[in-house]
Amino acid sequence: MTDQTVHSIDTFLFDLGGVLIDWSPRYLFARHFEGDEAAMDEFLGRVCTSEWNVTMDAGKPAHVARAERIAEYPQHEPMIHRWFDEWPNMMRGEVPGTAEILRELRDRGHRLYALTNWSADTFPHAQEKFEFLQWFEHIVVSGDLKLIKPDPAIFRHAIEACALEPARTLFIDDSAKNTAAAAALGFQVHHFTTADALREHLAPLLPKAD
Repeated sequence: MTDQTVHSIDTFLFDLGGVLIDWSPRYLFARHFEGDEAAMDEFLGRVCTSEWNVTMDAGKPAHVARAERIAEYPQHEPMIHRWFDEWPNMMRGEVPGTAEILRELRDRGHRLYALTNWSADTFPHAQEKFEFLQWFEHIVVSGDLKLIKPDPAIFRHAIEACALEPARTLFIDDSAKNTAAAAALGFQVHHFTTADALREHLAPLLPKAD
């Protein structure tokens, strides 16, 4: 991306998990499996899987997902309950450095929005924990809409709900599938890996302090 293209950006659409918020089920379950990584991997790979979690991001109510999983894996009922009852412990904290970039963009008057694949039932936990979520003018949550990235429909909803002009909006996400979907709709995109790489990408908009 050229400096001229970067200077055309006045709006930012952030993913949250993996970009601003360091989240993983492993942070919670490591303590319950007492160092038995193989058992934890088996549980997260067969019972409380990423694919199952996506169904909640896509709008399945948590109480339904809980009941279905317990019915299928009754021997794991205590651990399945922990997924929901101790869910906030999956959030370790901020992804280092990204919230500071967000603050600098806010201080420079850029428009800030977020588009996240997140369960409507658990997103309030993040809102309670992270003050920077209040800096966004609007947050599009997949679980509220029953739409999920990379479905173009959720991007179209964000365009309308946030009055976005894609060519002037940088979409930042740690999933290449999601950035590809956004690019196909005309967004400027950045596939997030680290805050340092994002800062380098935005160098023309975030000049170094004297």
